[in-house]
Amino acid sequence: MKREIWINKANSFEDAQEFDTAYYLNLTSTERVETVQVLREAHFKLNGLFRRENGKRLRRVLRVIKQS
Repeated sequence: MKREIWINKANSFEDAQEFDTAYYLNLTSTERVETVQVLREAHFKLNGLFRRENGKRLRRVLRVIKQS
């Protein structure tokens, strides 16, 4: 995946949201998945979560939010 730095100066939060939406809709599905993987790997590295896993697969996690 080619990494580029670019800047979009928006006049409002709504304009910024529209720009982001248009940007991601113009990506191919493969590019979107690659983007998510790059962000996951960055998150794991920043938070020290690369211990037992290689980070190339989604983790399977089950959390009990509310018991009835």
